[in-house]
Amino acid sequence: MNPFKKRGTGKLIIKGHDKNPFVKFWNWGWGVYYSDTELWNYVIVGALTTVVALGTKFGLLATCLDQKNGLELQIAEIISWLVALIFAYVANKLFVFKVKGSNIIKEFLSFTSGRVFTQTLQMLIMWGFVTRLKLDSNAWVIFWSLVCQVMQIVFNYVISKLFVFKKK
Repeated sequence: MNPFKKRGTGKLIIKGHDKNPFVKFWNWGWGVYYSDTELWNYVIVGALTTVVALGTKFGLLATCLDQKNGLELQIAEIISWLVALIFAYVANKLFVFKVKGSNIIKEFLSFTSGRVFTQTLQMLIMWGFVTRLKLDSNAWVIFWSLVCQVMQIVFNYVISKLFVFKKK
């Protein structure tokens, strides 16, 4: 007897054991995931992209680049951004938006343009609020960084969905 049962949109539910809190949490989690798989896959890919970016940067700084050298630190930043960009493009194409048979060069350039746009917007917001308005205490920097990150995530999703990986 299989304790797993597929219901509705294919979510995996454990039947029986309804009073077990772990089973309840498992079933709830799958319900949330299947409520919008594309959005949740985007969140998962975004988290993995962050791991790739940070892993690349800190790997470079731990092995072949010196973080105390300003130029080498910026080289690590650029390389980690490029590696994360390529990872994010492939993962979003294959796992989030599941687009097949498209012009990869045009799509990658659109994806990159969207990411450059949102990164530039983030830099302008940080410059405006932190530098120009002198809201430069640690609390304000953290606040505006978080605001920018949320804005960047939302805009990147919308740009990817509407302009880069649009379904035909």
